[in-house]
Formats: sequence, C-alpha cells, structure tokens
Amino acid sequence: MEEIIGTLAGIFMTIAAVPQIFRAWKTKKVDDVSPKMFLVLTIGVSLWTVYGIMKQDAPIIITNGISTLLNITMLVLILKFKKK
Repeated sequence: MEEIIGTLAGIFMTIAAVPQIFRAWKTKKVDDVSPKMFLVLTIGVSLWTVYGIMKQDAPIIITNGISTLLNITMLVLILKFKKK
C-alpha cells in the first residue's frame, strides 16, 4: 500500500506543472507566473531525483526526474515569453 500511495503522489506531483506549461505555450503569456517558485521547485525535485538515485528507488527517480524536466521546460518558457 505504501508503494501505491508513494507512486500516486509522485505521479500527481509530476503532472502538476503540465497545465501551466500548456497554458504558457498556448497563450505565450507568463507575466503572472513566478519564476522563483519554479526555480525553487526545480531545485527540490532535482534533489529528490538525486535522493532516489542514492536509494535506488525507481518511482522516486522516474517521477522526480520527469518533474525536473517539466519544471525546466516551464522556466525556459518563462524566459522566452516574459515581457521585458
């Protein structure tokens, strides 16, 4: 049961950024999105990925690795579309 809850938590945390990424991509507007929040989140999930590697825990590695990539994607979109 713990494995199922952990995996589901990882999946939901991973997909949390997807709606924001789609919206930013579609509208090309990111002025109301906090780059600092996405930077901190990216650091956090990156560290979770490293932790998963150290523990050899595939669900932690996979979900947080994907989260890292998604959050980096959002940071790139923020840099690309942010009005100067």
